[in-house]
Amino acid sequence: MGARDIIDRVRSGDLGHEEALDVLTGVAAAEVDAALAAALRAEFDRLFGNGWQPAELHRAVARRGNPIQARLVADAARDFLHDRQPVDERWRAQADALRISEGRKPDRIAVLDASLDLVAELRRLPRIEILIPPPGTPLKAVPHHGDQRILDRVRALLAKAESTDFPAEAETYSAKAQELITRYRIEMVAAPETDVVPFARRIGVDHPYESEKAGLLDAVARANTCRTVWSPELGFSTIFGFDTDIDAVELMYTSLLVQANRAMVRDEKNVRKARLKAFRRSFLVSYGVRVGERLRETVERELTGHDHLLPVLRNREVKVHETMERAFPRTVRARGRRVDSLEGWESGRAAADEAELR
Repeated sequence: MGARDIIDRVRSGDLGHEEALDVLTGVAAAEVDAALAAALRAEFDRLFGNGWQPAELHRAVARRGNPIQARLVADAARDFLHDRQPVDERWRAQADALRISEGRKPDRIAVLDASLDLVAELRRLPRIEILIPPPGTPLKAVPHHGDQRILDRVRALLAKAESTDFPAEAETYSAKAQELITRYRIEMVAAPETDVVPFARRIGVDHPYESEKAGLLDAVARANTCRTVWSPELGFSTIFGFDTDIDAVELMYTSLLVQANRAMVRDEKNVRKARLKAFRRSFLVSYGVRVGERLRETVERELTGHDHLLPVLRNREVKVHETMERAFPRTVRARGRRVDSLEGWESGRAAADEAELR
């Protein structure tokens, strides 16, 4: 049996990669290298052509903790650009950003082991919705992003919220950021023919406690007329909304997650080690619930006096929901997240009350 046949059996799941490794060590190196490169190229071409963006695939593989596999994805993304036109600049930017510093070259057996394992893993990944056209396919209009000056002001406020050691000060900055976001949305809604079509964007959610972090992202999204679908097996949430709203949600979520982690580390110092995991999960669940409440309160205050825009805002919500339903027609509502630590819940709620929303 040749190298290609052995690797095909790994791809089909008929042969484990460790068993295949034992067999391939007795096959000519040139034959093995060529067959393995072809198998990996076929899987990368399939995934990149079926919705996976460079950053997403790299992140999904890097989560497994093997730097050799992460490097293979980075190299494959750049190779995929060769001789393919046109290229969406967002796709190219992601591929370019995956440059990995040169380190000590791993030995051949380690590379074979990692490559065989990666072939099997890539085969299990499904096609996903194409949000950015892959290289070699027709380009689409790039979504309109919000006023960069507004986004820069939001970033500046959230950066202050993240850097201060005073919870009350952080709360003030975060709240002002949400107020600014809501005012800008009101301006956009009042203007004719702006942001007329909802879009989708995928946002990576890192472990540990991915489910709880995805809950925080959903809370921020709902307060800003967006919706999310959490894909735990793939490690990302797909967020649906008008592009300016998605920009704001991503900025706010990233900042609030930094603030949550800082507050959690501060409050867990006296928690027994055996209870630490339960404390952290409960903290993040509570934090997300309370942050969502506060964000909605801020939005409602800013909308006071703009009743004439409520039908337009409602119509935007309907469009967002319809876009999500088309992409995920069989979405299942997640079960409520379990809270096993009252101390963590109370601490998370208190931290959310302190969080900067401006």
